[in-house]
Amino acid sequence: MDFPEILFFLISKMEDTNCIYKNPNEDIEARVKDLLSRMTLKEKIGQMTQIDRSVATPSAIKDHAVGSVLNGGGSLPYDAVSSVWADIVDGIQRSALESRLGIPIIYGIDAVHGNNNIDGATIFPHNVGLGATRDADLARRIGAATALEVRASGIHYNFAPCVAVCKDPRWGRCYESFSEDTELVRRMTSVILGLQGQPPPGHQRGYPFVAGRNNVIACAKHFVGDGGTEKGVNEGNTILSYEDFERIHLAPYLDCLSLGVSTIMASYSSWNGGKLHANRFLLTEILKEKLGFKGFVISDWEGLDRLCDPHGSDYRYCISSAINAGIDMVMVPFRVELFLQEFTSLVESGEIPIARIDDAVERILRVKFAAGIFEFPLSDRSLLEIVGCKAHRDLAREAVRKSLVLLKNGRDPCKRFLPLNRNAKKILVTGTHADNLGYQCGGWTITWQGSSGRITTGTTLFDAVKEAVGVTTEVIYEQIPSKETIEHNEFSFAIVAVGEEPYAESQGDNSELVIPLNGADIISLVADKIPTLVVLISGRPLVLEPWLLEKIDALVAAWLPGTEGQGITDVIFGDHDFKGKLPVTWFKSVEHLPIRDGVNSLGPLFPLGFGLTYNKGE
Repeated sequence: MDFPEILFFLISKMEDTNCIYKNPNEDIEARVKDLLSRMTLKEKIGQMTQIDRSVATPSAIKDHAVGSVLNGGGSLPYDAVSSVWADIVDGIQRSALESRLGIPIIYGIDAVHGNNNIDGATIFPHNVGLGATRDADLARRIGAATALEVRASGIHYNFAPCVAVCKDPRWGRCYESFSEDTELVRRMTSVILGLQGQPPPGHQRGYPFVAGRNNVIACAKHFVGDGGTEKGVNEGNTILSYEDFERIHLAPYLDCLSLGVSTIMASYSSWNGGKLHANRFLLTEILKEKLGFKGFVISDWEGLDRLCDPHGSDYRYCISSAINAGIDMVMVPFRVELFLQEFTSLVESGEIPIARIDDAVERILRVKFAAGIFEFPLSDRSLLEIVGCKAHRDLAREAVRKSLVLLKNGRDPCKRFLPLNRNAKKILVTGTHADNLGYQCGGWTITWQGSSGRITTGTTLFDAVKEAVGVTTEVIYEQIPSKETIEHNEFSFAIVAVGEEPYAESQGDNSELVIPLNGADIISLVADKIPTLVVLISGRPLVLEPWLLEKIDALVAAWLPGTEGQGITDVIFGDHDFKGKLPVTWFKSVEHLPIRDGVNSLGPLFPLGFGLTYNKGE
């Protein structure tokens, strides 16, 4: 240690018996002020640094006083169950607690539809499906269940919810958005109440709030306008006046601040050509100063690197632009030594003011104190039994039921096709998505992009049909139906499940939006011979040609329902009615995108809010 560090060390030891910051009975702001006064520049910069678990060695954590560790999507240990995760997180935490000041880390993860990185966890419908429910209390309860399953893994920090307003289904993150309608997105921010807990009466807007050990630090993302990019290009450019930008895309963040959201993540995207990660006007003047946000702003994964493109390899420029704009914590995640070296040099040279550093560290410490991480830094192993429990799976099943949108029911308006007869003699279940749990869950499930097959514990649509039908009913399954099967069996009806393969972020950008894997051909082959229900499993509306719609008897949009396929059979066999309404406009043709509710002259195939029911029609 150099002389200043030795001095700080000696002072801290002398005052250790009277540390305000270690006293949970002290006011949070007093604890923040006390701890900040004890910190060296190195320790302050360390707190502003978030690194990937793969480089989170004990020496890196302890020596650099790193403030946070994260798990990139799909960055899995060998056995990705909750107890293994808790061991990993606790091991990293113990290294942090051994640092000079003993400041605990917060461990972050993308648990965007349940604790989706963990084998055996409950996987809820993605946000577009929850938007179809329009049920704010359901979103809150899902947030609470997710928080418990995240904390069971020893993890404190969830990079959710996404409160983007998706204005174009070609966007690869469309399913992460609750709706194209700003007011519906605002309603569904109630998920924060489940993740963090209910703030007490008189809670100051913008001040971070986390109720206790069974809650997690939430993160509203991606600030701001990521759902409005031109042509739906991920990380693209949103072109709007400030007035429209504020009305459409900024509005949900007002609700997040009122609910005590602790952190906000900056967007990769741009607004009128300017990168959000370097936009001081929005990050500091609007979010922090005008709106009064007192938590911390975090960058996205390697978000600073995205600023370097026009400046070659000038990493110093990237750091100074982002930090001076208002980024408080940086997802490095790998170039730790270079980041710390350049960051320190920028502060020592005055290019980044020390006042900006102190402001950022105050915000980070405020969140850590508010979340109780100093008092309870290690995992609560008693929560392990709740991961994937029946109560949570029942909740997910309820969410699936309420998210389903009935788009067509019968060729004759006077003769409905659904509900199906569970005691029918013979049923065909077919299609690429009928017995594929990975497809049913979509992206951000176990791995970043998601994958095919039995990737975790759950019930496929085919599993659910077998459980739902009567004992005398014969169920025949073929992933790809053969002409022989179709022509040589007298089926009462067919259930055809097709849709999108899993994807995430830019890999999901799609300018065509046709049903993948020859989905339309599979539907046509079956519907030509057998009365057919089509269950479309997708993260957004897809092209439905008129000739295809005419062939089928019923059509259900199931979105990306997650692990509980019985939620679908609960409704199609009539145990529950359809409740879902379209959270997005269903377009007629990609040539007429982007379509806006009530704006496009062609008109939609199905308008925003459309959804049939058994009892009353639309």
